[in-house]
Amino acid sequence: MREILPVLRDWYAAGEPFGLATVVAVSRSAPRDPGAAMAVGPDDEVVGSVSGGCVEGAVFELAREAVASGEARLETFGYSDDDAFAAGLTCGGEITVLVRPVTPALDPSFGAVAASVAAGGPVAVATVVDGPARRGATLAVWPERTCGTLGTGGLDAAVAADARGELALGATGVRHYGPGGQRREDAVEVFLHSFAPPPRMLVFGAIDHAAAVARIGDFLGYRVTVCDARPAFATPRRFPAGVEVVVEWPHRYLRETDTDGRTVICVLTHDPKFDVPLLEVALRRPAAYIGAMGSRRTHDERRHRLVEAGLTEGELSRLRSPVGLDLGARTPEEVAVSVAAEIVALRWGGSGAPLTVTTGAIHPS
Repeated sequence: MREILPVLRDWYAAGEPFGLATVVAVSRSAPRDPGAAMAVGPDDEVVGSVSGGCVEGAVFELAREAVASGEARLETFGYSDDDAFAAGLTCGGEITVLVRPVTPALDPSFGAVAASVAAGGPVAVATVVDGPARRGATLAVWPERTCGTLGTGGLDAAVAADARGELALGATGVRHYGPGGQRREDAVEVFLHSFAPPPRMLVFGAIDHAAAVARIGDFLGYRVTVCDARPAFATPRRFPAGVEVVVEWPHRYLRETDTDGRTVICVLTHDPKFDVPLLEVALRRPAAYIGAMGSRRTHDERRHRLVEAGLTEGELSRLRSPVGLDLGARTPEEVAVSVAAEIVALRWGGSGAPLTVTTGAIHPS
């Protein structure tokens, strides 16, 4: 979608209607991920792809029909044994494609969404896929505002809250709601498409706890990097597939690495020669969370060294140490859960207390 948005933005600005096909679900060995898109515009010009060629012809016709009728369509394509010439996926997978017409009248937020993506700003687009709400209706969600509607205020509010959560992780996928936004119902199927890269999790210290934290970070949608200066420990086979492993002195690596307000930094080395130079850099960098492992005695000694190194009380106040929430964790996996719980609580302002002793909304805005 990012690749074809400049063309779509020009069509939209010129008032040219176009049919937009988006992959909203896949199964088995499908060629493209959810969010892959293809559009058919003026003079039948085609941009993008939903399958790498397998079903583009059928989707082309659906897009033209959507523009002509003004109605969205939902189609599922899979391999056909009965008819080798039918539109299908020879890879044996299956994709579900939402095809909808786009005009300023039908989608008044499209231009603003395209402008945000072009500027590198975070935005999520929620689109009704199925159910009693109007198929193809869209709600654009920014961190501070929304534009459009899915049909009801309750549905808009529930979807906007979830879209901001998905946006914080750069995640894309389908969610289900009741007609009024009820979270325990599944009458309305909504596709949440995030236009933001996944946030980074930087884990320093290639120990068993790091492997567990890397696994849960990957599960939560972070792009995880594990860094350690010791080659014997920093080996890819010790960590989940997809986790980047770097052999470098931690403070040197962090100094040369971009971070932002969503970045999570977990310092698990609990060795002063690594910790202190690393935290000197980390506590002066943008980050959502900076946590350091160690006993309370280790924390006190480390804090003393950081003060000697010139860090201010304001900088030190960003440090979550000892790392994690008090869950009584013992194993590396349990410790990873406590760290992840603290990260989530800090992101959304949670107290970390059991819900049985709290009052008010469980999911506050």
